[in-house]
Amino acid sequence: MGTGIRFALDDFGIGYSSLAYLKRLPVEKIKIDRSFVRDISHDLSDEVIVPTIIEMSNTLGMKVIAEGVETEDQRDILARNGCYTYQGYLFGKPLPIEDFLKH
Repeated sequence: MGTGIRFALDDFGIGYSSLAYLKRLPVEKIKIDRSFVRDISHDLSDEVIVPTIIEMSNTLGMKVIAEGVETEDQRDILARNGCYTYQGYLFGKPLPIEDFLKH
């Protein structure tokens, strides 16, 4: 019987986020760090890194979330590479809960 706890690996590719965690933890989601998304349309490294993270995650059966999506171009590039879940100002800015509930 499961405990109902699920793991998402945030800020993947930076800091303490290691490939070893993909083997040791029951990770279900990978969140691509905004530092890779920000320049994806004009930085060759990011153009290669992001699709690689997406493909690796899909191959391992994990969902992928891209954070820091601020332009339609970024979203379109991510979608063309198989990432369909996003966070960022393109979709809305942070709000106090009271303002959120009004909408």
